[in-house]
Amino acid sequence: MKKVILSVAILAAMGFTSCKNEAKEETVTTSNEVSKEMALVDVAFGVRGNCGMCKSTIEKAANGVEGVSKATWDVDKKNVEVSFDGTKTDVLSIHNAIAASGYDTEKVAGSEEAYKDLPGCCKYDHEMEMNIE
Repeated sequence: MKKVILSVAILAAMGFTSCKNEAKEETVTTSNEVSKEMALVDVAFGVRGNCGMCKSTIEKAANGVEGVSKATWDVDKKNVEVSFDGTKTDVLSIHNAIAASGYDTEKVAGSEEAYKDLPGCCKYDHEMEMNIE
């Protein structure tokens, strides 16, 4: 009787182990398929702002858009460089997200309500030059 129970336990353990390996292989295959479909796009465009707090808010807004993998705003040049998956978003969506946080981009004016809530150091001149690339 002990041999039968032991045999059943071993067979069950082998069954569970083989299921786990199949699941891992399927996950890897899915990941490879996703990376093949990804269309990475790099863009740079002007965004008005003043300081490090502006940098944080602008980058957070851009990175909050689904598909954006990286956003870096340059305080001196007044532009943002963004890398994103073109199958998940587009440039105008990123402009709109930054504008919704209160900052003017070269294509979309910032939200006046959000601008009013920005800290004093972040209240930029709406006529300031942006480095449009």
